[in-house]
Amino acid sequence: MQIARIKELKNLYREVLLNDIVPFWTKHSVDWVNGGYYSYLDRDGTILNTDKSVWILGRQCWLYSRLYNTVEKRSEWLDIAKNGYDFLNKYCFDSDGRMFFQVTQDGKPLRKRRYFYSETFAVMAYVEYARATGNDESLEKARNVYKSIIRMYETPGILTPKIIPETRKLRSHANTMSLLATSLVINEADENSCYEKVIDSCVNDIFRYFVKKDRKALLEVVGENGEIIDNPDGRCINPGHSIESSWFLMHVGMRKNDRSIINQALEVLDWSFERGWDKEFGGLLSFVDLDNKPPEKVEWDMKYWWPHTETLYAMLLANYITGDARYEALYKKVHEWTFKHFPDPEYGEWFGYLHRDGSVSLPIKGSVWKGPFHIPRQLLYG
Repeated sequence: MQIARIKELKNLYREVLLNDIVPFWTKHSVDWVNGGYYSYLDRDGTILNTDKSVWILGRQCWLYSRLYNTVEKRSEWLDIAKNGYDFLNKYCFDSDGRMFFQVTQDGKPLRKRRYFYSETFAVMAYVEYARATGNDESLEKARNVYKSIIRMYETPGILTPKIIPETRKLRSHANTMSLLATSLVINEADENSCYEKVIDSCVNDIFRYFVKKDRKALLEVVGENGEIIDNPDGRCINPGHSIESSWFLMHVGMRKNDRSIINQALEVLDWSFERGWDKEFGGLLSFVDLDNKPPEKVEWDMKYWWPHTETLYAMLLANYITGDARYEALYKKVHEWTFKHFPDPEYGEWFGYLHRDGSVSLPIKGSVWKGPFHIPRQLLYG
């Protein structure tokens, strides 16, 4: 990619980040009365639901800490980060040490799920907030929550499985991918051989169990030994997850100067994009079937915001690593589709949920899932 184009993109991303995405969430989501953040926002930022997503609490605390650490030392950003940090600590942990998935606006518990993803985003928040403040207590919290994640990941029975394991034992790519991402984040701030061991284990497991080179696919769910389960869940490919996983793997390969990891990650990126890109309407499909059978998920052909931002960063990173113009061309294709369909020119921020043809399905800007994370992360990293 030519230097002039790189500068142009950096300026664009900074403009979108600082004059669109961040101001929208700063204005509409911060709860200065109860603490934390609202994420259920209508198109214009109106609050649709005062319940709070613990995923978003961790992600948004991470974002404002990251902005303070890497963009500008704005006291407002650090205050907003602290608002989420304090709320997480006070309200979002159950008595068993696990975290809730959803709480009321004043912190009363509502939902607790069978996953550890609230914990992964809390670790990210604690690590970045520790960097911003020099707060050793925050880093220690990150270590403790990380240890809890490891226990849940490694110990059968702590989390209620989705499928009864006595009947069918399964492995989840989402769990391994999330643990890898979290380990990379905490290892940056707290170098320890224990994190490297987990990183190596996650990388090995992704390639050993979930990547199917003969089928040119990364599967979301496989049998205990990596066998393909011939049902809709077992054949399910989530292009966004696979592509996100590919850039995590590229980061590992770059850190270790391991060309084998990088090359395998690039294969995952190539396969996932080829399978996921909608050749009729453009954009990335949410789910596809390994054997091109009808997907079970009714939202399979919707275009979500986050797979597109993950793909933008993955293609830029692949182009940076390889110098291959093919990745620049693919990046351009995704960039043009993304910036044509997702940004809202009237109220700002981006739509998150589009129909297959790119028309808006839901005008909302936030939900229990969508908050200020995937878009600003891509704008910061890209």
